[in-house]
Amino acid sequence: MRVFLSVFVLSIIISSCTNQANENNIPYIDLSGFEDGIHHWELYSEIRSNERLDTNDVIGIADNLLAYQNEDGGWPKNIDWLAKITPDSVINSLTERYQRSTFDNRNTFPQIEYLAAVYHYSKIEKYKTAALKGFNYILETQFPGGGWRGWDAPAITFNDDVMTGIMKLLLDVKTEKEIYDWLDNTTRQKLVSAYKKGLLVILKSQIEVDGTKTAWCQQHDPLTYQPVQGRSYELPSITVRESSDVVLFLMEIPNPDQPVKEAIRSAVEWFERSKITGYRYATISIAERPYHQTTVNFDREFVPDENAKPVWARYYDLENSEPFLCRRSGEVVFSLDSIPFDRRIGYDWYGFWPEQVLSKYSEWKKQ
Repeated sequence: MRVFLSVFVLSIIISSCTNQANENNIPYIDLSGFEDGIHHWELYSEIRSNERLDTNDVIGIADNLLAYQNEDGGWPKNIDWLAKITPDSVINSLTERYQRSTFDNRNTFPQIEYLAAVYHYSKIEKYKTAALKGFNYILETQFPGGGWRGWDAPAITFNDDVMTGIMKLLLDVKTEKEIYDWLDNTTRQKLVSAYKKGLLVILKSQIEVDGTKTAWCQQHDPLTYQPVQGRSYELPSITVRESSDVVLFLMEIPNPDQPVKEAIRSAVEWFERSKITGYRYATISIAERPYHQTTVNFDREFVPDENAKPVWARYYDLENSEPFLCRRSGEVVFSLDSIPFDRRIGYDWYGFWPEQVLSKYSEWKKQ
């Protein structure tokens, strides 16, 4: 199965099942939060199964989530949550590190949301217990000053939606989304307090260049809030993909105060200044070739094209906001051709992430 097809097909299946009812009379619950974990499972796991739970089998999926939950309340990453495989065989195939709980690859917060919804509709206590354990994992792992770490560095992490994914979950709790109506007041207040600390961290972490606010890095120091390195090729920088997710989150906050408004405005202005014109970033077809545990038939190019729409680099330097790329070794380069094939297709060096921000910004300002 090709990488680019697997997640696409999953999305189609998910979309087709929306609002259907199952035999337990529980409405279909969105599964899109699990796409990244399943995608990484398909890339790297040597365990394969053609048998999968129906996307409308809410109880079956919820029980699968319970089977993989760790004692600390979190979940290991890169699991196919719909696969009909004995969970013990999957866990035993993982190294000790990969058995640990993490928010990496958009993990743990989707499981909490799903289980909370299942309990809301079913009133089956074990799902409430599991969701509460997940919430407690969020509370226990928050840095004292606010924020959460990812997989690669002991730093406040915006990569993989770690910060924004958790904060969206907590915002839903704060705004009393229906699926969390069962939370007791004490737990709810703890989660709202964690949200407030997290929001303050986001505002403090916004990078300033020559006194002007720009956007965010993938990782920030939990004490100084300065940009720090994650993996060897994730250098301190202004990162567009993660910053776009931050701004989209901030625009979801009802009745934002002035600091939030200013953070959004300054980031949008920086997106406008940092866009690249005159180049086309595109996926091109190639002969099928192996890629980890699967195969791919595409490559990526970044070539001159006066008619191309604006594009953004993933990374911009902290001094001049100049775009750059980075080899796995940490060597800075300035051409996509200088990046090996597996990193060209396995990492988003360019993209169009601010488009959604810019399209929403005008309407947000009116509100």
